[in-house]
Amino acid sequence: MPSTEQTLRLTVAALMHLTGERQADLAAGLRLSQTQISRKQSGTATWTLTDVDNLSAHYGIPVGDLLVGVDRAIHCLPARRRAPMPGAAQLTIHP
Repeated sequence: MPSTEQTLRLTVAALMHLTGERQADLAAGLRLSQTQISRKQSGTATWTLTDVDNLSAHYGIPVGDLLVGVDRAIHCLPARRRAPMPGAAQLTIHP
């Protein structure tokens, strides 16, 4: 069973992917440097409780749901925060 820290790193990676964010984007949203995000995501630095509160606010996901794991966090991510699916804008259905 992965640790809470490992689960949070996986969850943040999944949320970044779904929102189309890069580490620099997340860093700006959390008022951290890209280097700090990189260190937290690689495991050389830890996510603090303040970071978790800020992640919760940034993604619009309650803290508890953010910490449960990837599946729950993805389910709770507001639709407005999701990046458009590649090619979705080009989809045209003709009768």
